[in-house]
Amino acid sequence: MYESAVQNLIDELGRLPGVGPKSAQRIAFYILDAEAEEMQKLTDAITRVKKTVSFCEICGNVSETKLCTICRDESRDVTALCVVEESKDVVAIERTRSFTGRYHVLGGSINPLAGIGPEQLRIRELVARLSDERINELILAMDPNLEGEATATYLSRLLVPIGIRVSRLASGLPVGGDLEYADEITLGRALEGRRVISEGNRALTDNSAQDFEAAIEKEAQQKLAEEVESKPRTRWSGSMFDDLGADSNAPENQQDTDQHKPPRGEQSDLNGPLLEAEVEEAGLEAQEEVTQDLPAEEAPAQPVPGELSPEERAERVAAAAFEAEEGLSAPETEEADTSGEARQAQERREAYEQKLDELKKTPLRTVAPTIPPIPGKTYVNPWT
Repeated sequence: MYESAVQNLIDELGRLPGVGPKSAQRIAFYILDAEAEEMQKLTDAITRVKKTVSFCEICGNVSETKLCTICRDESRDVTALCVVEESKDVVAIERTRSFTGRYHVLGGSINPLAGIGPEQLRIRELVARLSDERINELILAMDPNLEGEATATYLSRLLVPIGIRVSRLASGLPVGGDLEYADEITLGRALEGRRVISEGNRALTDNSAQDFEAAIEKEAQQKLAEEVESKPRTRWSGSMFDDLGADSNAPENQQDTDQHKPPRGEQSDLNGPLLEAEVEEAGLEAQEEVTQDLPAEEAPAQPVPGELSPEERAERVAAAAFEAEEGLSAPETEEADTSGEARQAQERREAYEQKLDELKKTPLRTVAPTIPPIPGKTYVNPWT
């Protein structure tokens, strides 16, 4: 036990809500250690609050005048009235900046254990305010506890005969909370007060399963089309004969191309079409040179494709006459002509293949281009 003055201060501080004996003792010794000027400011603030601060005559909120600032504000919505338990609840709702109507403070909640009933609350003043026909909605913003639920239930039943719209603050899962830690009552109210995001049109469809499968198939086709469009182009391997080998049998990647490359120092089979073109051009150039060397009178006329030359025509006439004399038959003559043409074709083929082998052994005289190496790839120059 302390001296009478100190003990009296501790006892008075312990009567404050939320302050226990230990907290009251710490506050009392803080007051003893503090300067007299600071404690005088605290005393003046307490005295001023008790002398100047009272409750609003209309809503019951704390105010230094007869009407609080909210009731004096003409820009507030007069059609909505929010009912709260304490003045601190008004400050909490005003911080949200979501409500622009007016308030009514009951001064507590129904608590039979504490001896607080409807007669101790400002319910009569609330009913008197509802006589104003401009009020269309009454919002009950009580605490979600046993006393708050009892007060909200009492007011909702009391105000049914008036015919005014009565609503209650939604209760459910808090923002940032976990579903597994929610109690049964909170989770049940969250389900009851759920919000509709999309109405849907399932009732309008005849067969939902077929529609779902069609949607999945359509999505798969769209993905396939996007993959085909975004397929990367084949890189240039450095060879001038890539276009000649571009067909259905072309390798799919660079690795297959490297496996089919010929050894260094030898030409690939892809040069065949180019060599055939060179052979034909060489034959045409030689024929043009012979034609240019002859005089204009002796220059042979351009043969018509499929027409026999005069010498061949004379030979065939002589052969026909000789065969007629010898009594040869027409089928035997045709076989002889066919064998002669086949022999000439075989000679021309052998000459062409001999020329082609010579050209294949001759290296190309094309200048090797300067190609930057591909990162991560081993570049093989086909001209070396």
